[in-house]
Amino acid sequence: MIIIGVGCGPGMLTEEAIRAISIATAIYGSDRAIEIARPFIAPGCDVRTIDDFKALHRLPEDVVVLSTGDPMLAGLGYLTGTVIPGISSLQVAAARLHIPLARIAVVVAHGRGHEQGMSETLEEVGRGKIVYLLADPKFDLGELYRRLSSLNGSSLRIAVCENLGYPDERIAVGDIYEPPAQKADLYSLVIGRF
Repeated sequence: MIIIGVGCGPGMLTEEAIRAISIATAIYGSDRAIEIARPFIAPGCDVRTIDDFKALHRLPEDVVVLSTGDPMLAGLGYLTGTVIPGISSLQVAAARLHIPLARIAVVVAHGRGHEQGMSETLEEVGRGKIVYLLADPKFDLGELYRRLSSLNGSSLRIAVCENLGYPDERIAVGDIYEPPAQKADLYSLVIGRF
């Protein structure tokens, strides 16, 4: 199995990923991942939308599985096989905000572990790290901001990064007392002193 990161949006595929996609005979992925890869999928390739992510480990060894962003950042990198990375939302956010990746701690609270995500964010910010938080629309940003403000966070900045890599990309920056509004479902946060 080859697990390919298609990047966080259009134009974020690597050359290695494009080559692997163009010779694939069977491709599985989410609708979003397939749409990003579609220009490079060969005619006649068997393309299927993933209906059951828990059953992916049962796919044949000769298939390509598409993962949005980079498979190793909250993606499908846990599957057995060769992983071809993609340009992640983390990389794009760090580049847009001019933050070295070495200063960033990643916290995943997308579709799981909202409370754990809040706790990890508070812990990492308390250690002086800049947090890149992958969240989802159900994540309680108001509660996160309330908890962060109790950390003597007068110099904490918040960036809401939405639809990274897409034409409607939006990055809004504020501080803990006037955080930017989250408007899109596809978003992440950068939190810290940057």
